[in-house]
Amino acid sequence: MIMAAVMLIGVATTLIISEPDTKRQEAEYSTTDYARFFLLFLSIVVAFILTFNATAGLVKDAKEALIEVFANKHLAGFIVGTARMMIALLGAYIAARALIAFNIVNRSMVNNTYVDPVKDFFNRYGMSVAVLLLAVIGLYRVSDIVLGVMANIFYQDMGFTKVEIATISKTFGLFMTLAGGFLGGILAIRVGVFKVLFLGALLSALTNLLFIVLANVGHDITWLYVTIAMDNLSAGIATTAFIAFLSSLTNIQFTAVQYAIFSSLMTLLPKIFGGYSGTLVEQFGYSEFFVITTLIGIPVLWLVYKVKPYID
Repeated sequence: MIMAAVMLIGVATTLIISEPDTKRQEAEYSTTDYARFFLLFLSIVVAFILTFNATAGLVKDAKEALIEVFANKHLAGFIVGTARMMIALLGAYIAARALIAFNIVNRSMVNNTYVDPVKDFFNRYGMSVAVLLLAVIGLYRVSDIVLGVMANIFYQDMGFTKVEIATISKTFGLFMTLAGGFLGGILAIRVGVFKVLFLGALLSALTNLLFIVLANVGHDITWLYVTIAMDNLSAGIATTAFIAFLSSLTNIQFTAVQYAIFSSLMTLLPKIFGGYSGTLVEQFGYSEFFVITTLIGIPVLWLVYKVKPYID
């Protein structure tokens, strides 16, 4: 109820503010074209789901075979899971190509919506620079997200109650994130996006080391406050700089699609890696896990430095 009430603020604001003055443009495509385009989207989703489910039996057999080869069920699961995802994506791609080939969907509309924004990005930066920029986008938050997957479980294992976690991590942490966002915005204006982007990546990695101290001291409210404060403050700084960085990469003609692609890529790889956070904790323990999350943030610093000429 509280969250619904908070959302009403946005609804009320939308209803109260006046419409901006815009020059009305006629729709480039017909209603039928949009309906067929929606059919394309549904077909891609259905093809992906059906292909993913159809490979269940094959995946099970392949996983058992790979476990015997590698003697590591986690590695086998990762390989098989990745292969299954690729096969499902291939099925979705084939379905899309078939609909386009049979003129069920407007080819020009598909190109304008999906193909042109991607081509524009690679044309503006070139293949090598574009790949480097995509690497920064895909890995910038990896240190934070991989650790974040295990954060609540870690707090509970340290003996903190759900009330303490909610009060400190969620409520106090939210205000620290907002403070970091404001600080990051001010710094970006004063010293430039690159320096704040680099600082955010550095702090995101280094603040993970505070969790090692918390793991050693155990149930200590003061240290939990310190850890949450520094971690969320650095996350706010990093997020603000990262949003400014993403915005600078988009072409105003394709802003919506390009920003959607970038923001999706931002969490894709970190979420995949984060799926193995529990395995790392089981294998090495919390302290070693936090060191690992710090170390995987170091290559990001190098990537950010390499894209310096294309920032600001």
